[in-house]
Order: sequence, then structure tokens, then C-alpha cells
Amino acid sequence: MPHVASPLSGFRVLQTGSGIALDYCGKLFSDFGADVVKLEPPNGDPLRWFPPVLEGGESGLFAWLNTNKRSVTETPEALAALLPGSDVLLDGRALTPPPASGPGGTVIASEGASSMPLSNPAPAQSVMAGRNPGDADLLGALRTAQPHLSITTISWFGEHGPYSGFAATEATVRALGGLVALTGRAEGPPTLATDGQSGILAGLAAFIATAAGLYNRAAGSRHFSVSVHETAVNVAEYEAAVAWEAGGRRPRKGVNRFGRNYPLGIYPTKHGLIGVTIVTTGQWRGICTMLGLPELGKDPRYAINLDRLTHAREIDALFQPVWNTRTATEWFELALIYKLPLAVVPTMAELLEQHVHRERGAFAPIRIGDTAFEAPVLPQHLTLTPPLAGGTAPLAGEDDPAWHVPASDRPAGPAPSGPPSAGILPLSGLRIVDLTMGWAGPTAARHLGDLGAEIIKVEACQYPDWWRGTDLRASFIAAQTYEKIPWFQLMNRNKLDVTLDLTHPEGVALLKRLVADADAVIENYSSEVLRKLGIDYTVLKDVRPGLVMLSMPAFGSDNAWSACRGYGSTLEQASGLPTVTGFPDDPPTMNQTAYGDPVGGFNAAAALMVALLHRQATGQGQNIDLSQVECMLPLVASAIIEQSATGQLSPRNGNRHPAHVPQGCFRCVGDDRWIAISVTGDASWRAVCDLLGRADLAGLTAPRRREQEAMLEALIEQWTASRDPDEAMILLQSRGIAAGAVRAPFELTEDSHLVARGFWHRLDRPFIGPHWQSSAAFREGLDAYPVRRVAPTLGQDNEAVLGGRLGLSRGDLDRLAEAEVIGTVPKPRRPQSDS
Repeated sequence: MPHVASPLSGFRVLQTGSGIALDYCGKLFSDFGADVVKLEPPNGDPLRWFPPVLEGGESGLFAWLNTNKRSVTETPEALAALLPGSDVLLDGRALTPPPASGPGGTVIASEGASSMPLSNPAPAQSVMAGRNPGDADLLGALRTAQPHLSITTISWFGEHGPYSGFAATEATVRALGGLVALTGRAEGPPTLATDGQSGILAGLAAFIATAAGLYNRAAGSRHFSVSVHETAVNVAEYEAAVAWEAGGRRPRKGVNRFGRNYPLGIYPTKHGLIGVTIVTTGQWRGICTMLGLPELGKDPRYAINLDRLTHAREIDALFQPVWNTRTATEWFELALIYKLPLAVVPTMAELLEQHVHRERGAFAPIRIGDTAFEAPVLPQHLTLTPPLAGGTAPLAGEDDPAWHVPASDRPAGPAPSGPPSAGILPLSGLRIVDLTMGWAGPTAARHLGDLGAEIIKVEACQYPDWWRGTDLRASFIAAQTYEKIPWFQLMNRNKLDVTLDLTHPEGVALLKRLVADADAVIENYSSEVLRKLGIDYTVLKDVRPGLVMLSMPAFGSDNAWSACRGYGSTLEQASGLPTVTGFPDDPPTMNQTAYGDPVGGFNAAAALMVALLHRQATGQGQNIDLSQVECMLPLVASAIIEQSATGQLSPRNGNRHPAHVPQGCFRCVGDDRWIAISVTGDASWRAVCDLLGRADLAGLTAPRRREQEAMLEALIEQWTASRDPDEAMILLQSRGIAAGAVRAPFELTEDSHLVARGFWHRLDRPFIGPHWQSSAAFREGLDAYPVRRVAPTLGQDNEAVLGGRLGLSRGDLDRLAEAEVIGTVPKPRRPQSDS
């Protein structure tokens, strides 16, 4: 194959500030070929000392986040040289961590302070990150001096709103974002996730928006802002919709007990752990047969999911002796035969050895200084222009001698002269055919639809999106319940909808006509479905030369595990994430939502944007083979790195943190009310002691606090136990202490910060009436992007698209409806069918 240039090699990107979200956004640019210059303070980015710190004194996580970048000390002279030739400024000063100690115990960063002002040529000024993120005057100066420059600011809570000045950590942001309340023991405390997960997703959100701005950069340079908090809400919104439907707060049901499905969890076997997700009646009967208990599958007491969940302990007692008769790998291989959504739940050592990931090149060497280890490769598996596999991260200031290289020495695209015209969205004019169902695929298309792309969703009356309902009995259809599911509305806004029976020749022919005028196709059918229908990439690329097409099977295509059926929970299980989450005495702990789905959606949207930018520059289309399990691996990157570099892994430690001492979820006044608190440094601890009235403890350094952590946690909970979570949060935040009330998803529409930012839209739609719609985690200016169109009804746009766009006559449409090639009502199917 002839050499193909990296898809983003025409861009220069500057990074300023610190944070996982910022660095991961930059990593997506650098690993796809952009010239990314990381601006660092004189003593280096604080993340250089973030665990795991490896031999040589550098953070392994930092090294992985900053492969293939250049490091330049941030000085006025460097900025003056670099800004004019740059296309993008990624501004993460509002994420800058609190003080940390570098070599010799020296403080390497001032809390919330940027290392250098970015006014060029305006006079130097102090910018307090985290207190005044995205300073309007500073950005205005940049706009005037560098009108070609696209700017993306990333902050914990966005550029305005009641929380915009809050001190924050991932734990406190996730708590406020609805991602903590439902996870963990029923009696509490709720379980906090390991660091990095929200940062990775926010980095993806920032990349999606920034890349969209570059796609239409000829129309003008753009300023995006991204909220880590709102990224978390984008993950929690499904649980919020489920709670809205139920009409109240959903209780935390216990470790690996969530949703309305059972069995769903992680179980020990003869050797290793097996992850199980059973949703449909057919799957329930199938797993009972696989386990040699076919009569159990016919027992009417367990026919319905909620009934099985009620009898979970009883069923576990029947299943566990059988699980113990085979290894996890043997059960997984048997499940492939039975077409059941099971997965091996690997430790990090096992994950690094799994043959499918090795065959796909999911891990590659990373080097910083003299230290090397393995870490995940970006999961955006573009078959023509893949990301760089591994690479080297720079030492602090390593590229200082080269910052003066003239901008003319690199390729560059057309430079915009200023802001775009009002009302023109970044992806206006882009057309995508959406063949996806459920959560992961539809939300990937939704991200691009929010940014202005035209999304044509294709369903079949015989097999509509299963988020309209998995049990399409006649009574369900007669009540039109398929148009009333709240979570379907969330994932399918800003889309058109047509119905086509793709098992019918005329349905296939019409799909090809739609694709012939499209820029991209996205699909998440089971492996081999489109090939059997005659509409896979090998066919469609001839229908539309230059087509970008993304497929997203659980383990990617063309390997031994490609046929694995999976849900979001299956993806989480297969990634090994539960083995590093939770308390030591609990089983490996899953997030209480189908976590892999939104993660896959963010990654798919990012992959599409890379391929579309390459297509725009070269005319070349390509297939994207996205493994959704690989999309989860960046969320466990820190653990993978530690395992690879040291040969071992730190034990699970509940809600405690390797650097924030203490950290936890603490009980407050009320039934199941909690607050997440992170003590991020000695100054933060002194402020806590002042609130507690314990001046005698204020001098404890982090190592001393670690020695007495249980006692200190008990003291904090004595204080929080007499206070409402919001009262406690405000008191702690008034002293600069990172704290966040643990919001249940049901409460998110009433959160004062989200309300003030206009994050929630109250919209009306046929069949369902007034309902809530969320916003994207990215925006331009103060206002969220509008919802231009509520989620479509089934086949709502058949006439407009098939008739108006493709030119079918009224008679043609009537004939197709009579033949059930198109329609607006689902066709009933047996409730026990496997969806």
C-alpha cells in the first residue's frame, strides 16, 4: 500500500494548562499526525508527578497522554513565535491541578494559576484558572491578534454558572454529574470511580468539537468551551430518563445490581471471572440451557427481568456451582456458540495478554526518557490512516531550542479570517446515514447532529431501533409505546427518520440511493449482518466513492471474538475496568449504567471526524473498524501502565485516592444523601481542619494523613452527617475545598448550575408530550446548541426523504408501504425473540 499521510498532519495545535482532558484531546491530534506543542511552566506540567510515577521519576500516565508531542517552556517569546503559525489553541488552564511536589519536594504549580498569560500582543496579565475560566478579555485579545486561531477551552464546569469557580476533582465532578449515586453497596457509601475516566471523555468531547470547527474552518475560526461536568451528565442522562419514566428516584441496589436486567454482573469461575448481561427472554432461556438448567428457563417465576432481579440471590445460588465447573475462557467460548452476551473479565495482566487485542495492535510501547512500557493505542481504528502506535513523550522543555521554527516549514490549510457567520453550525452541509440502534451508535451520530450535520436515521418496521422497545407485542404497538420511550428521545434528536426493510431488494436499492448522496455511514449491526444483506463497506464504497463508513462491533471485525454479542455492560466487563474499581472486600465493581455505550459513542464520533477531515483534504474515504472494548481501554490506561511497567498492580482501595488524602463519599442528613470530598493538598487540608475546628491536625502532611486516613474520614463524616449535602458543599467550596453533592440522576434537571447554563431543554413532541432534552458537553458562546428537531417518529420523513429527495411518486410510496418495505408502525414479533 502506498504511503498515506497522517490525517491531521496539516495542523499545528498549541496546548496550555494541565489536565487529563486537555492532554487526551491533544493526544488525539498528535497521534493522528498534528504538530502538537505542549506549553509547560518552567518546572513542568503538574501531571508529570501524577501516579503511577515510574522509575526515572516521570508519570506513566503523563507519558501516555503526551506521546508524539513537543514540549516548550511557556514564555512570551515562545508564544510570539508559535501563535501566528498555529491553527488551534487548546486552553486547559482551568483544569490545572492544585499544588504537588516535584523532585526534592518543591512546589511545581500554584493552585489554579496559569504559568503564562496568553495575551499576544496584549500586556501580560494574571489569569486564574478555575476561578475565571475562559477569560473573555483574554480571548478577545487573541481573536484580534490572531483571527485565524480556533480556540477550545476545557474547564470543570464551563465558563459561567454557579459552579464555574468551584474547586474540583474527577470524584466531585462525577458526583455532581449523577455518575456516583447508583454505584456500590445498597447501604453505602456510593463507590467512586478511578481517576481519568471523565477526563478521557471530556477530552473526546473537546476533540469532536474542535475537529468539527476545523472541518468548516473556511467559514471562520471558532471558540468552543467544554465542561467536564456536562460530559459526565451526558453519560448519566440515560439513567435520568429511566428515572423520569419511573416517576421517582431509583434506589442503589447493591454492587453489580442495577437497571432492570438479571443476571447482570461478574461471577467467579473455575479460573477467572465471567461477565454476564442477560436482557431478553430468549437470552434467559439460552443461558439456562447453556448451564444445564433448561427447566429453570421455563419457570414462570423467573420469566420477567424484574422478577429475576427480585430473586437474584436465589438464582445466584443455583448458578454459582455450575460456573465453578469451567474457566471463564471456556464459558465465554461456549457463550459464542449460544450467541449470548458474556465476556471474560480480565485482570490487567490478563488483558495485556489477550490474543485478540494483540492481533489488533491494541497496545504499543511508550517511552519517556529512559523508561518504556506498554499502553493502549488510540481505539479509532481507521483502516487507511491509523493512529501512530505508541511513541515517545517529551521531557519538560525538551523542544525549547526549536520553538522558533518558522510556521512556513509545515503544511497548512486555508486560514479563516475571523469568527463564522451567526447561525452557521460547524458541520452544516455534512450528511450522515445512521444505521445504528440502542445507545452507542445513535449517540455518536447525535454528537455530529448537534454540531449541524444532517443525520438520516434508517430503521425497519420489522426491526426498529430496539430503544423504542424490545418487546413489540400487539398491545405494546397498539398503545404506541414505541413512540414514548424517554431515552430514545435523548439519543435521536436532530435526526430525520426513514424506514426501509433491508431484507427486501427495493429497501437495499433505496438505501444505496441515500448513501450515494452521503458523506458517511455509521452502523452497529451484529458482525456480518450488512455483508449478508449486500450493503457492507466493500459494496457501498463503490456506490459513493470517497465514502467514510464506521462499524462498531464489540471486539472489532475479522477476529475470533468478532461474533461476540455485547451491551454497554459487556464492554465494561471485557475491558477489565471492574477489577480496578470498588472496595477490597467487594466483588470487582461495575458502574451502574451501560457504561460502554456512551464511551463508544464519543469514540465513534471522534473517529468519524478524523476520517472526514482526511477525506476533505484528500478525497479519500475509508472504513473505520471500531472495537468498542478497545474504546474502554483508555479508561484503564493508568492501571495498564502500572501493570506493564512494574509487573504488578496496586490493590483496589475503595474511595481512597493515590494523591488526594483523604478522599471519599461521606454521609449527610437525609435518606441516602452523600457528598464527595477530595483533599487535594496541604492547603486544602488546613481549610478542612478550620471547618472541623481541629487546628491540632492542620499540620499533618499527606504521608501523615495517609497513616491516619480512617480516623480522618470518620472526623469528616461527623461533620457532614449533620448537614444537607448542598449546605456542606457550599461551606467546603467557600474555603476552596473540592466537594460535590452526590446527585441522583433523577435530580439533574433541578441542579442549579445546569439550569443556569440552559443545559436542559423542555420540549414538546407528538405521543410523549413535554419531555426533557439534554445538551452537548460542548458549546460556542454562553448558550447551549439548540435542539433543532425533537426525536423523529418511526418513518416520519419517508415522504420528505424518499419522495422529496429521491423523487419517488405518491404511487411508489403507497406501493412500498403496501409491500411493507416502508411504514410508520412496527410489525409485531414474538416477545421471546432475541433482540
